[in-house]
Amino acid sequence: MLNIRRAAVAGTWYPGSAAALARAVDDHLSRAGGDLDDRFESLVALIAPHAGLMYSGPVAAYAYGLLRDRTFDVIVLVGPSHFVGFDGVAIQRAGGFQTPFGVAPIDEACAADIMKAAPIVHERVGAHAREHSLEMQLPFVQRVAPGASIVPLVMGHQSAETARALGDALATALAGRRALLVASTDLSHYHDAAAAARLDRVVIDHVSRFDADGLQHALDRTPDRACGGGPTVAVMRAARALGARDALVLKYADSGDVSGDKSSVVGYMAAAFGTMRER
Repeated sequence: MLNIRRAAVAGTWYPGSAAALARAVDDHLSRAGGDLDDRFESLVALIAPHAGLMYSGPVAAYAYGLLRDRTFDVIVLVGPSHFVGFDGVAIQRAGGFQTPFGVAPIDEACAADIMKAAPIVHERVGAHAREHSLEMQLPFVQRVAPGASIVPLVMGHQSAETARALGDALATALAGRRALLVASTDLSHYHDAAAAARLDRVVIDHVSRFDADGLQHALDRTPDRACGGGPTVAVMRAARALGARDALVLKYADSGDVSGDKSSVVGYMAAAFGTMRER
């Protein structure tokens, strides 16, 4: 297979061997439990964090645990660009992304349809080379949905216009596909835990109300509430247009829960969008 994006943070942010990585992912999934697995009749989108696996994995597992016994043909990953600044959204439209589990293949037809629906999406392979926001999703994706292909999207400058245009385009391109959307974001960075919780509560509240416009307004005022705020807004908009009715925040934690240092933390959230079963 040509155009393989090599893993950038394997062996540092997560284990570098398949066996060790499987043990780590499975441990996080088992600790997250399965009591939420049947809450959703249909699942359209997830929000998951992207820090080192030992820090954000316990939270991400709550989102990816919902994929048990579900089948998706393509998983569209939308994250922020941490290293390259640009307008619009960068896609790699062919090839695949490699991890110790092997290569996650890119759905070329789906990638082409997204590019057709969104002129702001351009092929910019270099924007993906060092980027961890999508790579940190792959150990979970490949473990719980091993048959799914991916489409990798990285947002550059996170303007409201870009988030809106991408969300609308994803809804158009994914209609009729058995697809899952994943927004990759961490929340506030490097505040003490109490201050972080106050900042993060605003994002959590908008997500739990399925209020993409409200979240965008909050991010316009305070962009550093979430490093992947733009991708999150885009995925929420697309999920709503694709038929999701309900939102559920599954887990919130911060890095201090692992490190023990609550003086300077990063916030993490897992959430899901779809149609929940009647209770």
